Amino acid sequence: MTVIRKPTLIKQQRDENTLILWLRVDAEIEDFKGHFPQFALLPGVTQIDWAVYYAQQFFDSPKSFQSMEVIKFQEPILKEALVKLTLTWHADKQKLNFSYTSGQDDEVRTHSSGRILLG
Repeated sequence: MTVIRKPTLIKQQRDENTLILWLRVDAEIEDFKGHFPQFALLPGVTQIDWAVYYAQQFFDSPKSFQSMEVIKFQEPILKEALVKLTLTWHADKQKLNFSYTSGQDDEVRTHSSGRILLG
């Protein structure tokens, strides 16, 4: 039995220091288990883990987690959600800005955002 820990990557767009990933948050992701059985939602620690993981994959950012700043969890991410993860890497400061959003145009919802110090 395969344990699923990451979402399905649907599409990606990248420039020098910004990465945008469109993700499907599959219902089978292990992190949903036990996180509110009656109302499963994606844990905040998982959202942070994914942001760091993709930064390391695409920007070759440092592997060492130092701290977090201005982390906000505003709206739950539920099973089978389609979300956009935007990552901006500031190599000079060793800081990763992230945000998870969904929707389009005037109905964009922010699920979470913040800054992570790596290095």
